[in-house]
Amino acid sequence: MAAKKEEVREPQSEMRLDKFLKVSRIIKRRSVANDACDSEHVSINGRPGKPGAKVKVGDILTVRFGANETKYEVLSLSEHAVKAQAAGMFRVVE
Repeated sequence: MAAKKEEVREPQSEMRLDKFLKVSRIIKRRSVANDACDSEHVSINGRPGKPGAKVKVGDILTVRFGANETKYEVLSLSEHAVKAQAAGMFRVVE
């Protein structure tokens, strides 16, 4: 059998908002993240966030869940993340 080649991936500089919310586990499903963005429950740096908006390291995301509003700072971007890594992709601000 041929050995698998190890892929070296460069760090991402940007990612779709809906995908970041799902991968980082802020929102459980990408379809729910899309709905939250479409209904203006998510903003990036104070501007309404569309599902396809690009998120970069250092951006501040504001997510409204009912009456609660939480701000997150984006610390890293990754295509896939296990639970332990997902928690390190953002930090809660305030």
